[in-house]
Amino acid sequence: MRQFYIIAAPTDAGELMKAYLGGFSKGLTALVALFLGSVLLLTASIYLYLSPKLPSADSLRNVRLQTPLRVYSRDHLLIAEFGEKKRNPLVFEEIPKDLINALLAAEDDNFYNHSGIDIPSLLRAATELALTGSIQSGGSTITMQVARNFFLTPEQSFIRKFNEILLAFRIEDELTKDEILTLYANKIYLGNRAYGVEAAARVYYGLSVNELSLDQMAMIAGLPKAPSAFNPLSNPERATERRDWILGRMLKLGHINQAQYKQAINSLDTASYHSQKPEIDAPYIAEMARQEAIDRWGLNAYTDGYIVTTTLDSRLQRKANVALRAGLDTYDQRHGYRGPEQTVSAPEKWQSTLRQVAQVHDLTPAIITAVTADNARLLLKNGKAANLARKHNNNIRLYISEDARSAVVADFSTLFKPGDLIRVRKDSKNHLVLAQIPKVQGALVALDPKNGAIRSLVGGYSFITSNFNRATQAIRQPGSNFKPFIYLRALERGLSPATMINDAPVVFHDPQLEKVWRPENDTGKFYGPTPLRKALYLSRNVVSIRVLRQIGVKYAVNGMSRFGFDESTLPKNLSLALGTLGTTPLHIAQGYTVFANGGYQVTPYLIDRVETLDNDILFQATPATVCRECENHPAAAPATKLEEADSIQELFAETEAVADSNTAETQPEIPVNPAKRIVDERIAFMMDSILKDVILKGTGRKALALNRKDIGGKTGTTNGPRDVWFSGYSPHMVTTVWVGFDENLLLGRTEFGSSAALPIWMDYMALALKDLPEIQPQQPAGLVTVKIDPNTGRRTSPGNPYGIFEYFLQEKTPSTPAEGYESPRNDAGSTLPDNLF
Repeated sequence: MRQFYIIAAPTDAGELMKAYLGGFSKGLTALVALFLGSVLLLTASIYLYLSPKLPSADSLRNVRLQTPLRVYSRDHLLIAEFGEKKRNPLVFEEIPKDLINALLAAEDDNFYNHSGIDIPSLLRAATELALTGSIQSGGSTITMQVARNFFLTPEQSFIRKFNEILLAFRIEDELTKDEILTLYANKIYLGNRAYGVEAAARVYYGLSVNELSLDQMAMIAGLPKAPSAFNPLSNPERATERRDWILGRMLKLGHINQAQYKQAINSLDTASYHSQKPEIDAPYIAEMARQEAIDRWGLNAYTDGYIVTTTLDSRLQRKANVALRAGLDTYDQRHGYRGPEQTVSAPEKWQSTLRQVAQVHDLTPAIITAVTADNARLLLKNGKAANLARKHNNNIRLYISEDARSAVVADFSTLFKPGDLIRVRKDSKNHLVLAQIPKVQGALVALDPKNGAIRSLVGGYSFITSNFNRATQAIRQPGSNFKPFIYLRALERGLSPATMINDAPVVFHDPQLEKVWRPENDTGKFYGPTPLRKALYLSRNVVSIRVLRQIGVKYAVNGMSRFGFDESTLPKNLSLALGTLGTTPLHIAQGYTVFANGGYQVTPYLIDRVETLDNDILFQATPATVCRECENHPAAAPATKLEEADSIQELFAETEAVADSNTAETQPEIPVNPAKRIVDERIAFMMDSILKDVILKGTGRKALALNRKDIGGKTGTTNGPRDVWFSGYSPHMVTTVWVGFDENLLLGRTEFGSSAALPIWMDYMALALKDLPEIQPQQPAGLVTVKIDPNTGRRTSPGNPYGIFEYFLQEKTPSTPAEGYESPRNDAGSTLPDNLF
């Protein structure tokens, strides 16, 4: 018997489907809930694990951006910057609105709406990471980029991304949107060592951000995504595409209008590399400041953004550069053309060779491509052709030796050949003339005699060709430039400007020498009895030796440390009188400040102050400063008291009660650190008088062209000659000039301090003293003027027609001569041989 089973079916198929889907939905919901719960649990676990290890976002408020060390002149012109990262931090208000909008359009247009992360972008990046193992399209907001740039590494991993998200939330909680955007704009790397938008504006366009056009701002805003790929210097086409896309985004977002958009995308980009060019050429000063900053604050000085203000006067530094170079060029021209720097035979190598040769000031490298008797065709460094005409170079002579030159070159074909690499410059009429880099070197240093501030310093012809600083590092013999210090010691020993010293031959026997030393005057003559004053302003060598012998070498040496000389390095024999010590131009200039300021001790210094980026004073110089009124000021201690005090602060603390009892109306203001008197003011006055005679009637007579009566100085020429000097001063400025060869070669028998160094000094001082009043010191108390016989140095009767007036210390005034006494006049003088040894 067959059996049948009857199954009841829902009367409505829709009901069946509804029941089926309801069951499936519950299962799917359970699965999703389980998955999300697992994700949430995993997320919470990771958060609990990572959160304690994350830095505080609040530390960003006090972040120290790596900013280079910058060195400025006293009038705040940039001398140099040092540091790997170029950065110029800005505050939010200094960032142009268009640049902010460009950055937001390029990187994060929802920045002001989200709380640190952008969910759609983040999900897209997460999908890419899951599918490819790497993130292709970013997904980071500006806040996340700040988190990564300040606290994390650029590693692309899930853990780093999670850290980035957590930090972004923290940053958004603790900083305002404007603060976050400011950190981003100052930190982001934008290629070519530029960090931050201000540095990028200067590197690519040579402008500040507030000087950029809209298209330039969009170009910079395109760099954060890929500083190399979208760089306008290396990839201008891709960079322009990126710029135009950003401009389109700005238009779409309503940041700019259609007219602005069209003008910007039609603008031709003008990006080119702009280094942070110094505003004043002072590389030797820059290196001195850099070294001092590193010595004081270590390598952090390169990154902490210190602002170093020096004592340098930019106007005078420019003149110092020109004066020294002109003087060395003039010496070089006097001695003839030495020939090409090199010869490049293969024409295909000419252009590449020129690219490798540095431009040195106005001396342009060029290669001879063809030559005739009257013309030489040139290939210049810039790739252009030019012509060197003999009619504009009609006084070229060849160097033979330091004392000889050839006749004038009449045929260029005997002078040049194709492939010769030479130097040319333009003359005053814009004609090309033959030039060369001088082999001779020099240095100039100028100090303020009131406090030792370095106002100008040049350490050589060109820092490019040699960074050796001859002003501070070259140990050279000063020759007669040192004599004033011997004569000052003689006055301190009791001699007077009228003391007669016999200018007669001397013979020096020394078993350590192979030959007998017979010093002579520069003229080769001897002049008999000579007053001390005249011996110095005419630079008589033999008299100087006799003066040193009379006062004693030990006595002379023991007083030299006051002037900045290291007594342990001074020769302990009579050759010291001829300046055979080794010293630097800076030390000589320091010594001459004593003559310029009336006998006070000041020390050269370069750095006036150092500030942080927050304008906090890290260092402020307090140099010893001349204060003549301070010697009689109740708050000032006598010199012996000053020497005994542990510090200037201690000294003033002891006299504070006295100082407080005097009002500003009755007492002059005392400087923080008054300079100490180290030379009796009467002796300082006499030395100043003698050194002014060097200009009036001695070896420095050329300086009369400056038409000033308040200048003094001294020439210096060593044996050979190998070193020539002039050190001179007014109450406003002390300047020392040295000229010589680094290899200590002979300069030429016609070269002297007066011919090679003095013209440089005059050129510089003409500007340094321009419009400054002449200052004549007052004759101090205790110094008297007496009429003497110039041939004997003795007091003479008022009626002696040959008598002259001379200064004497009051306690050493010469006795009154007998009635009617007049010593015979002796114009020729007499030579009295004398073997001193």
